[in-house]
Amino acid sequence: MNRILIIAPHADDEVLGCGGTIARYVNSGDEVHVLVTTVGDPHMYPPEIQKKLHQELDAAHSILGISSVKFLDFFAPKLDTIPGYKLAEAINKVIDLLQPNIIYLPHRGDLHSDHQAVYHATLVAARPINGCPVRQLFCYETLSETEWAAPFADRAFIPTVFVNITDYLQQKLKAMSCYQSQLKQAPHPRSLETITALAKLRGATANLGAAEAFMLVREIR
Repeated sequence: MNRILIIAPHADDEVLGCGGTIARYVNSGDEVHVLVTTVGDPHMYPPEIQKKLHQELDAAHSILGISSVKFLDFFAPKLDTIPGYKLAEAINKVIDLLQPNIIYLPHRGDLHSDHQAVYHATLVAARPINGCPVRQLFCYETLSETEWAAPFADRAFIPTVFVNITDYLQQKLKAMSCYQSQLKQAPHPRSLETITALAKLRGATANLGAAEAFMLVREIR
């Protein structure tokens, strides 16, 4: 059995980037956990908004079959204001607790600075030393972040792994539908129509009905 950790800078990133893959893992009998690295800055996000988002998250995770979710107490959207080592230490503690052998993390080229911070901190936290259990690291793409990044080659999302989610796309869409506070109307990238279009595009790349694409950062066999 695999134990997977999905690291999300914000609630809903886990579904946008990995929803179909999560459902596929769970259906195979694997254990999937989610770490959300931020909570909303109370000066920007009133308690009632944060409560609603947590309710949406619980509903989405119930649909996908996620085993547990943990939150760090860093404020969004302000991860770039804290020392990177503090974020890395916090992520490392969760890795030590959950002992995942597979981690999914945001892409380093994403537009949002929170995503960039989580990427770098996770690589530090998951270094293959001191008995770290992680054997595979994958970056996922997040609609409304990854595709809006600057068009520089060293920041580009170049997928190397395609996961067949043909049988799980509707489950992903149902889970994302729980995040009503985060969904937008098409043609906004964070819409159900665009999520479906990306899944079809990634699937066509690998001759599949629908897929989620990832960049392999490291694999230890």
